[in-house]
Amino acid sequence: MSSILVGGDIPVTLRRSARARRMTLRVARAGGEVVLTLPQRASVQDGRAFAESRTEWLRQMRAQMPRLQLAGLGANLPVEGVARLVTPTEGRRVALTDDRLLVPQGRPVGVVVAAFLKHLAHARLSAACDRHAAALGRPFHALSLRDTRSRWGSCTHDGRLMFSWRLAMAPPEVLDYVAAHEVAHLAHMDHSPAFWAATARLMPDYAHHRAWLRSHGHELLAWRFRDEGDDGDDSGD
Repeated sequence: MSSILVGGDIPVTLRRSARARRMTLRVARAGGEVVLTLPQRASVQDGRAFAESRTEWLRQMRAQMPRLQLAGLGANLPVEGVARLVTPTEGRRVALTDDRLLVPQGRPVGVVVAAFLKHLAHARLSAACDRHAAALGRPFHALSLRDTRSRWGSCTHDGRLMFSWRLAMAPPEVLDYVAAHEVAHLAHMDHSPAFWAATARLMPDYAHHRAWLRSHGHELLAWRFRDEGDDGDDSGD
């Protein structure tokens, strides 16, 4: 992918798509990266003109996005909805206190913290999905974790559940809502009234937690766990 500069100071990544029928601009909710998608026949000049015509909108959108944050020593990283100061420890394992996340000295902090969050997310989501699946009477067949950007969870027709491990940073009730949401898809593979009724049976106050995720989810996506600012699309157990 190539890039252009718009408005004199806004880097825009160019991407071509055989499926695109028109030019589209997208601003990433974490970090404010701008991507311009071009149909195969559109010229770069046309794309530049399109992006330039929306310079002010791009500035406004980027100003609203949280800055990328590195999960290093001294950072206040949210864990289960509570900001914890990432602090070195002489212990051999990561430990969680009321206000601190203790990380063994001499180890790559971001990588260690990400591994801890994946382990925590798997434990919490497994328990939540087991509980909700039992209540719904629909078993699931597998649970996996990824570092997704566009969705917090998914459910396949054969009962495989996938979640973002960043949910370990959200309040426990929010994680539980996402688990209930995906388990409800075991019975309804859509977002019909019947699906939302099933979600409400599993979690009557789901709307409040859904709203939290819509308002604050981008803040969880703004955290980076490697110095280069991109921890990839990791899977975890």
